[in-house]
Amino acid sequence: MDTPLSTIAVVGLGTMGAGIAEVLVRAGREVIGIDISEAAARRAVASLEAATARSVARERITEEQRRGILARFRTFSDLQAAADADLVIEVVPESYEVKQQVFRALDGIVRPDAILATGTNALSVTRLAADSARPERVLGLHFFNPAPAMKLVEVVSSVLTSPQAVAAVTDLAHALGKEPVAVGDRPGFVADGLLFGYLNQAAAMYESKYASREDIDAAMRLGCGLPMGPLALLDLIGIDTARTVLEAMYAESGDRLHAPAPVLKHLAEAGLTGRKSGRGFYTYEAPDSGVVVRDALTPLEAAATGESREVRSVGVAGSGTMASGIAEVFAKAGYEVVLAARSLEKAETAKARIAKSLARSVDKGRMTPEARDETLARITPAGSLDAFAEVDLAVEAVAEDLEVKRQLFGTLDKVCKPGAVLATTTSSLPVVACARATSRPQDVIGMHFFNPAPAMKLVEIVRTVLTADDVHATVREVTTRIRKHPVDCGDRAGFIVNALLFPYLNNAIKMVQEHYASLDDIDAAMKLGGGYPMGPFELLDVVGLDVSLAIEQVLHREFRDPGLAPAPLLEHLVAAGCLGRKTGRGFREHARR
Repeated sequence: MDTPLSTIAVVGLGTMGAGIAEVLVRAGREVIGIDISEAAARRAVASLEAATARSVARERITEEQRRGILARFRTFSDLQAAADADLVIEVVPESYEVKQQVFRALDGIVRPDAILATGTNALSVTRLAADSARPERVLGLHFFNPAPAMKLVEVVSSVLTSPQAVAAVTDLAHALGKEPVAVGDRPGFVADGLLFGYLNQAAAMYESKYASREDIDAAMRLGCGLPMGPLALLDLIGIDTARTVLEAMYAESGDRLHAPAPVLKHLAEAGLTGRKSGRGFYTYEAPDSGVVVRDALTPLEAAATGESREVRSVGVAGSGTMASGIAEVFAKAGYEVVLAARSLEKAETAKARIAKSLARSVDKGRMTPEARDETLARITPAGSLDAFAEVDLAVEAVAEDLEVKRQLFGTLDKVCKPGAVLATTTSSLPVVACARATSRPQDVIGMHFFNPAPAMKLVEIVRTVLTADDVHATVREVTTRIRKHPVDCGDRAGFIVNALLFPYLNNAIKMVQEHYASLDDIDAAMKLGGGYPMGPFELLDVVGLDVSLAIEQVLHREFRDPGLAPAPLLEHLVAAGCLGRKTGRGFREHARR
């Protein structure tokens, strides 16, 4: 189309419709808001009035500009109001029958050159187009919530959509200050196609009582830098909506990872649909409130963890980045630390790395020179594990190789005093296998730090079936003392974070492998639409493709789910030596370090 889309009708003035209307009127478009509910229309007008008043108060717009914005938004209860629209965006409930009724009615109302856009993220755009009298002018236009803040817009073409219609809507998205991503028609498109599989697995993890809702959410926020935990996000999206999206995804993919977790059905059918009903995975102050209130499942603020063992000195085994980072964390918290490596020289090199890290903290004003000197004085390098004879807690941070770790635990068993707690930092190996290499498996626990250890707040505390209660209590207490956030989980592959993160990364690879979307579009979609700090391919190249493949293989072996089988494209890149940033090439080319 040569003419700009200047008059736009928005059908459905719920939260999303009202947000889209706000984006459009702020960008100078005339907006016709249509909703059969007069109350919804009033709420949309009130929402726009409140949002623009805040903008005036913050001096982002003038009062005159505000009046112009409000004048461009008119509301109606009849679809006939869309007769003069250049573009109609429907954002009615996620029901094929409801959307079909809207599109059929619009066929007899709008101009022949008008474009009809559906805001669906789960239903078939192609099917809606095929039922329309103008299939070439029907497409998907998927905004993200909250529409005024989120930059991503997915522009969805069916096989029937004309390129001119796609170009016109893409130009509009750019004019709105959004980042349009062109995608084909399949349930969930890019962002939700990846996001909802992850959310579903988090719901299943909670349902299995593997971890508490608070620990699952904290793990993904603190371990992956996500803006919200998955269960809180399901409550925000609406559990009924999530179930609808997953049903559509499963119908197309047949992938068991997309089959909605039964807990979603149970909550939805009980009317516990999340924030909008006041209760979902969490309980809220009131319907549509984001304020979580205590309920029967809320853990006590200072839950008694039981008797714990005294820890004054800590041994850290290893000389790599992770070992030195963990040693730095303990020393900063006031613990005496023995840092043991395969040779005294390696241990001293690791301590020198810590000295550089602390110097950077001093330079940035985060630490005084005196505190740096005191911290370094607490670290004693050693060339043998014999130096762990008197430590109260021994933490191993050596290579992620089970046989290497088992041998090390056998040595710790011999050299550490009775009652010492023995911890492994493994991210994917069975903790119980390390425990069984000792004569005191009750003293062994997992303590999974995240890289870089000084910066990352999360520690996954992994109990085996043999771990003693006082050992668990000791490690939770120590984790809090070193100013980290402990989350409890059982001894199974991936624990919380990797068990949820790596299937999501694997599904992103499958999208590229199937030529559905490009690396850049997928990375942009997850950063702009999901609030992720890094796109999946950026993250894979940082983590290392070989490391990622190893974790995915462990998850597949543990859970035997075909959907967890590593994507062949990942296997091929690893076989070719393309391991990510460390080799200069992974999914993308990188400058060699």
